[in-house]
Amino acid sequence: MTTNKDTLLFRLVAKSIKYFLLMLFGFAIAYVISKVLGTVYINSMLVAILQAVFGPLAVILLCLITIMVIVESVR
Repeated sequence: MTTNKDTLLFRLVAKSIKYFLLMLFGFAIAYVISKVLGTVYINSMLVAILQAVFGPLAVILLCLITIMVIVESVR
C-alpha cells in the first residue's frame, strides 16, 4: 500500500507561495493606508520596493512552480 505524501519540493513551493502572498497583502495594506493618509514619499518607496524585490521573487516562484509541476507529473 502506497501513501501519497507531499514531496519536499511541493512543501517548499506551498510555503513560498503562502509567504509571498502574505508579503504582497501587507504591502497592499500599507499602500492603501499611505494613499488614504496622503503620504507621497511612502507611496513612491513602496512602488519602488515592489518593482525591485517582488518582480524577481515572482519570477523565481513561477519557475519553482513549473519545476514542481514537472517533477510531480513524472512521479
